[in-house]
Amino acid sequence: MGNYVDGFVLPIPKKNVAAYKKVAKIAGKIWMKHGALAYFECMGDDVPEGKITSFSKSVKLKPDEVVFFSWIVYKSKADRNKILKLVMKDPKISNMGPDCMPFDGKRMIYGGFRPMVKL
Repeated sequence: MGNYVDGFVLPIPKKNVAAYKKVAKIAGKIWMKHGALAYFECMGDDVPEGKITSFSKSVKLKPDEVVFFSWIVYKSKADRNKILKLVMKDPKISNMGPDCMPFDGKRMIYGGFRPMVKL
């Protein structure tokens, strides 16, 4: 398949959605500048509550929050590792300060994924 994907599920307080969107636009441009192939930030719109598990249960979503499902696509895992190092050194990221994460980062779920089917 050749590509590699970082995926994220995170809870965003509804009052912070605009602030998160602003930060995500900046971050997305930085990831793309350093070589990511695609960058997506998606706000939950039709996310049913599961009986055993669900997106909302996975992040312990509170009534005043909305769940985001986000991902970044890279050419390969090696590219992702290289790009991530460049992004973390980028002054626009390192100088963002504490307001750059308008959510509880301890409840964010993330991981790297190797695509198995691509049509």
